[in-house]
Amino acid sequence: MPGGRLSQQERQQIASGLADGLAYAEIARQLDRPTSTVTREVMRNGGPGGYRAELAHHATERRSRQRRATTARSAEAPAQPDGRDAAAVRAYEETLTEIFIQSGLAKMMSRVLACLYISDGGSLTAADLVQRLEVSPATISKSIAFLESQELVRRVRDDRRRERYSVDNELWYQSTIASAQANVRLAEIARQGGSVLGPDSPAAVRLMNIARFLDFVSEAIFRSAEQAREVLYTKDEYTKAETVDDHG
Repeated sequence: MPGGRLSQQERQQIASGLADGLAYAEIARQLDRPTSTVTREVMRNGGPGGYRAELAHHATERRSRQRRATTARSAEAPAQPDGRDAAAVRAYEETLTEIFIQSGLAKMMSRVLACLYISDGGSLTAADLVQRLEVSPATISKSIAFLESQELVRRVRDDRRRERYSVDNELWYQSTIASAQANVRLAEIARQGGSVLGPDSPAAVRLMNIARFLDFVSEAIFRSAEQAREVLYTKDEYTKAETVDDHG
């Protein structure tokens, strides 16, 4: 089975497979690649509906240059007290930031959120964020204000009465619930449109179908979030799992 980074030709095959409606597993079989490689490649480059081979190839080259630059910056960095590899930590922070961006957050908000999540305490002061991200206090303030409005971070005060910005397990649950509630509101508006446009019109049928879909999805999210909530507070023993190299 071939390893290493995907070639431009392989990316074109992925694009063709997606256009033909093939499943990730079938595309991977044709390439003689793991299904996970194809899945990651597509999801980090626009998803099944937006994947473009040439754009994906250029994006991967750009990420590769950024990783090399990061490694070069961190090559002479002193060892961290906890023994972590500074270059690896920085590269992971960039990967996490990119995932947040793909989920819909602006780049700066994504950088702030990633910085908070990789901190062991899960909370940092504005001064900490300014120093770590090398941006202005105003930029941090604006980013935090937005993240707070989305219930993705919270403000707390430490023993020294300093204001800190924090992420915790409960916030992840609350953010999931907020997303489901937004779907519920959208479903209500869709049903109103069905009434206004007349029950037999194509537009009304479309909106009512959307409402039913959102009702079903929201109910599933609420139920699953409640059932899985305790997982956020479960401390399992860490075991060494097989890691997958980033070849994309």
